[in-house]
Amino acid sequence: MDYAIPTGTILVTGVVLALVAQWKGWRPSLPVVLAVGIGFRVLIMAFAAESEWQPVDFVESFKPAGDAVLRGQDPVIGSEGGWHFLPMIPYVYGLLLWLGIPWEWGGRLVTVVADIILIPLVGKLAGGAAANLRAFQYACNPLAVLVASIHGQVEPVALVFGVAAFVVARGPGDPDRPGLRDDPVALVRERVSALGFGGAVRDLAAAARPALARALAPREGERDTLRRALFAGLLMGLALCAKSWPIWLIPGMLLLLPTVRARVVAFVATGVAPVFFVVTEPLFLNASLGEVIQALRTIGDIRPIVGEWGYTPWFTDGDWALRPDLTTFGTRLIYITLLLVAFFWRRADPVDVTAAMLLAFMVVTPRLGTQYLLWFMPFLVARPTRFAWPAILGVCLWAGYGYLYMTQFDTTTWWHLHSIWSRASIVLLPILALALPWERRVSRAAAVEPGGPPPGPVSVSA
Repeated sequence: MDYAIPTGTILVTGVVLALVAQWKGWRPSLPVVLAVGIGFRVLIMAFAAESEWQPVDFVESFKPAGDAVLRGQDPVIGSEGGWHFLPMIPYVYGLLLWLGIPWEWGGRLVTVVADIILIPLVGKLAGGAAANLRAFQYACNPLAVLVASIHGQVEPVALVFGVAAFVVARGPGDPDRPGLRDDPVALVRERVSALGFGGAVRDLAAAARPALARALAPREGERDTLRRALFAGLLMGLALCAKSWPIWLIPGMLLLLPTVRARVVAFVATGVAPVFFVVTEPLFLNASLGEVIQALRTIGDIRPIVGEWGYTPWFTDGDWALRPDLTTFGTRLIYITLLLVAFFWRRADPVDVTAAMLLAFMVVTPRLGTQYLLWFMPFLVARPTRFAWPAILGVCLWAGYGYLYMTQFDTTTWWHLHSIWSRASIVLLPILALALPWERRVSRAAAVEPGGPPPGPVSVSA
């Protein structure tokens, strides 16, 4: 890479600005925030596009997916396994290639535009007086710039739809989550606790029936709520069309909606876009039913490549390896961990629930691409925790070493550095664990008893 020094200088400048903004309590206007974010991303995209060095998957996986669309093939099959997701983004790639835009620019244009749109959405997600500060800090975030402007990975596209779904689901203002009396599950739990174990089984149905009836009954203003739920679900579906990992965002989106009916609408709407892109492939592409089924099977497969992050590099000497045993163990550990996180944060703000799940995922996952670390970034920046900035700076430093320093060397040296770099990532696991919103496992609304005094202001640490 021949632009590491200017890129590193720009990224360090962004970190300094973000920290000073936190220290000084800056609240830049949205035009200023966007100007800074666009400037960082476009400048580094220009460096990357004009460089002789290009990321391997950007050239050998993403571009073939766009070329496959131009040939009328399913991108999973046409890229020979280089693309493992639905064809939404390859359609855009194909259009940009058809327009004659050089790939080095066009491929990154998709992710840079998405990440720029994500900047004000992070502010909306944060809400309140700190909205513009949080948007500014995301605009300066080095990892977001690296992923969008250099790597061209599609995480920003998935996140722009996923975060937009959260913003739409929450609606105008910054309402708290439903209180205990509005939550049918909480009502049943409260009733069962009062009855004791002996009477719980006998009276469970009687306790649940009125709660569910109230939850499903039409309410004043429900039309607006259902409309929000519909649009939120459609947006989340588009996030799933970009990549499969936004499935972990769905619980938080559903928790932001106030009624069971709205959550059902949003959940069903989430499947609309993925189904659309599957069933229309024979219309938009020359893909047979058999090819579509084959592509879906490929998308569903978990590739057992480990050795990039966390504990698995210590079993592979820091190199990539096909280890189904570690993948199977790690996948089961992910499911168990996320279930535990969902339980312990069940009464937290939905944004905190989502941040906790994504951070916990990074701690226990057996495999990881550097771009995965962007998953939690909008949520952690929007609602920072006590150890948020150590976690943000740690992953940015680790990713920057991989993107900027390791790419200066030949293949043999790169692999040697990779073996050290990948094993060093284990140091970040306890920092990410500490960055979970431990102090916010109960939201203000859930912490207040019905009829009690209103909650005081929330203090969100930097």
